[in-house]
Amino acid sequence: EIAQCLVGSEMCIRDRSEANWYVAHTYSGYENKVKANIEKTIENRHLQDQILEVLVPMEDVQEVKNGVTKQVQRKMFPGYVLVNMIMNDDTWYVVRNTRGVTGFVGPGSKPVPLSESEIKALGMGDVILAADSEYKVGDSIIVTSGVWDKTVGMIKSVNAGKRSVTINVDMFGRETPVELSFTEIKKM
Repeated sequence: EIAQCLVGSEMCIRDRSEANWYVAHTYSGYENKVKANIEKTIENRHLQDQILEVLVPMEDVQEVKNGVTKQVQRKMFPGYVLVNMIMNDDTWYVVRNTRGVTGFVGPGSKPVPLSESEIKALGMGDVILAADSEYKVGDSIIVTSGVWDKTVGMIKSVNAGKRSVTINVDMFGRETPVELSFTEIKKM
């Protein structure tokens, strides 16, 4: 898939297949803050075509507290954030200089992308491969859970970073945009 970008005043075309997954090391407990800060910088600097997604992988675990078992989400890799990006001076600088990031995983200051076998070994294959969104603008979807359960709609926009889509729903006789998580929808 080819994306267009505006660099200064000249147009460029980037092939998204150049992107790889890199691991940024963060202060423990700052993973979600780092993710939010990188996403804000991506938006401000219009780097959506170069930094495609930022993930803090989570897992569901059973936790017993005071004799009560409950399901909670826990970070799979505390102290780390996964970033799907095209490595260049700009993207390296943005991620490396985000508050809370202590560096990239790799020898010295050279970030090393995760290989497909490493991604699978980490148990992240499904999460990461799903990040190369199967959803596209114009796709028809059905909502599978939540307030809009069983609602059918056409995707108006896709936000890979937030892993969400926007569809229009009919509310009080008006088309109203609604944002839905990838986990709440499926293709028709």
